[in-house]
Amino acid sequence: MLVAALLAGGCSPLRADTSTGVEVFRQNATAHAAPAPLVQELSDRIGPRPAGSENERKAIAWGLDKMKALGLQNVREEPVTVPHWVRGDEHAELLAPESQKLFITALGGSVQTPEGGLEADVVEVPTLEAIEPLSSDDARGKIIFVNTPMERTRSEEGYARAVPARTETAIAAAKKGAAAVIIRSVASGNSRLPHTGYVRYDDAVPKIPGGALSVPDAMLLDRLIKAKQTVRIRMTVGGQSLPDAPSANVIGEVVGQEKPNEVVVVGAHLDSWDLGTGALDDGAGVGMALETANLIAHAAERPRRTVRVVLFANEEFGLSGGRAYVEAHRSELNDHVLAMEADSGAGGAYEVSYLAGPSAAKAMAELSAPLSALGVGTAVPADRHGSDLWPMRGAGVPMVDVAQDVSTYFDYHHSADDTFDKIDPPTLAQATAVFATFAYAVSRSTHDLGRAPPRKAGSH
Repeated sequence: MLVAALLAGGCSPLRADTSTGVEVFRQNATAHAAPAPLVQELSDRIGPRPAGSENERKAIAWGLDKMKALGLQNVREEPVTVPHWVRGDEHAELLAPESQKLFITALGGSVQTPEGGLEADVVEVPTLEAIEPLSSDDARGKIIFVNTPMERTRSEEGYARAVPARTETAIAAAKKGAAAVIIRSVASGNSRLPHTGYVRYDDAVPKIPGGALSVPDAMLLDRLIKAKQTVRIRMTVGGQSLPDAPSANVIGEVVGQEKPNEVVVVGAHLDSWDLGTGALDDGAGVGMALETANLIAHAAERPRRTVRVVLFANEEFGLSGGRAYVEAHRSELNDHVLAMEADSGAGGAYEVSYLAGPSAAKAMAELSAPLSALGVGTAVPADRHGSDLWPMRGAGVPMVDVAQDVSTYFDYHHSADDTFDKIDPPTLAQATAVFATFAYAVSRSTHDLGRAPPRKAGSH
């Protein structure tokens, strides 16, 4: 079986199909998809894979080996330069009204606090937008605390609404003269493990330290402040930006038999944050992408179009891999007939949406029809796609998003709790079967999906 073979470092093909068609492929994928051993191997044996790290380099070598073992063609690494930020010492304590330890983690890319830490009173705001009305007198020298709860949703809408409070806060607070910023972790659970994530800076304003408090500690500060207490904390975050480092996108293909120049991209990102082992974000996506390639490579009917698996470098710190892919393949982007990315954890798939030309609806309905047996309805139009696919948007590459249930994903996302034990293998296998079946259907079809519409102003 594939499970045993992968854990032993090799692989064996699936049973041969005896008939043809996407429906037979769907049945085979439903019965045989086994991405979990890949995820376990990546997360348990290599662990966290932050951009520029030694573990990221090990993951690149692992990805190349796995693609070769799965029988993919044209396996290679394509160079990418990535930022290299390392986490240092981090801790915080409540000084007033009483002394108490707080659980904090630096936001990714944060500058350091001064030697010995930073001590200041806390000013709470409920949202990113609420920083703007603060007077400089209210904010200068203070720690701005952005207390934005994240709503638990099946889709990623709750995360999308909450995440600007992490990415943009340091800029907004620095404009008001704040000494530092802390946020309520962008998380749907209430673990006392804080959640990290990328924070943006603007060279036009000072760079101030940024940290994320665990949800219970953020709620503690909120209760104290609402009770009209003066809240003062001491915080230390020791992040450091090192020189940019060499990395790579890892690429392998199942070459199409009839139209090899037409490409279906199947992607995931190989990097992860450093607190957990990156099993959910994005080890699960890596497992889905590789297992999709395995299923297609061993199907009885080979794809007409080339299926290209891309394990992108550095999604977390600025989409370096996605941008490098576009630069390296700009001359062939017009021949990219579809791009898909798995980067939503290990939940079950429940919907397929697409960005394509205005006449694509009929084709998308046909291509998604086999998914009904897996509990997924007809593909619907929506302005969604994977983060690493964003740079392809300018070239009009059609895109499909397989929506997975993220009801619990953001309990663990970007935290030390992102570990393999959170994965339910049958659920991940269902999502993989949906992902693989759609990719295979497009690879076998001759449909022209048109070109995706340009970005809308303010879209993400």
